Amino acid sequence: MGAATGSLAFPVLGPAGVVAVRQWVAAVLLVGITRPRFRTFTRREWLPVVALAAVCAVMNLTLYTAIDRIGLGLAVTLEFLGPLAIALTAALTVSRRKLDLFCAIVAGAAVVVLMRPQPTTDYLGIAFGLVAAACWAAYILLNRTLGTRLPSAQGAAAASTVSAIAYLPVGLWILVHHQPSLRYVAYAVAAGILSSAVPFLVDLIALRRVPAGFFGLFMSINPLLAVLVGWVVLDQTVGLVEWFAIAAIVAANTLSVLRSAVAVRYDA
Repeated sequence: MGAATGSLAFPVLGPAGVVAVRQWVAAVLLVGITRPRFRTFTRREWLPVVALAAVCAVMNLTLYTAIDRIGLGLAVTLEFLGPLAIALTAALTVSRRKLDLFCAIVAGAAVVVLMRPQPTTDYLGIAFGLVAAACWAAYILLNRTLGTRLPSAQGAAAASTVSAIAYLPVGLWILVHHQPSLRYVAYAVAAGILSSAVPFLVDLIALRRVPAGFFGLFMSINPLLAVLVGWVVLDQTVGLVEWFAIAAIVAANTLSVLRSAVAVRYDA
């Protein structure tokens, strides 16, 4: 819903303008919630913070640009390949079981189907979606690193602040030259709240109450939700073949998460 709402401001602000406003909103909210002590950060802590800020800046811009070119459902599905690749790689590295290999093959085949040449295929939009996927994978790994070096979510708040500062020149230039109405600014602000603040708080609450595997299982529904929201809110439709490909990617992640959960329970 956050991405769909933000895309409503694309005609006036463009993807870069929406991302800028989203980063500003996310930084204000996250800093207000976590209150990071920037002066106490060491060089060892600042390095992953700056790296995460750069990854967030690129991830959001490439995702929103992909949404603008190829639609919400396909863009989010391609971005979802980032965490899916990490999950499957971890499963293959640890277990090397046939089911994990099968999940990887199914996901790869589904991606090939989504990227198959067609007269209307927007290869640049697909490329942006794949870059967003790589950034999401890096985002996960960097967050793990920050979690061991900084308490609570101070690392995420610091990274959001750095990213918001980096977007100041771009965002201000767009706002000054395009002079959007309050409605379009409100769309971008809503995107910041729905895509950053709400998920951040809900994730923290959920992960304190349910196992990580259970959480990951439900996260796998994101691509299907994106297609449905894109259809209902933005009137964006996908073909039957694309539906099957997206469902295959979700199924591959679901099987991988379920198998990992069963393996952990068995080992315990």
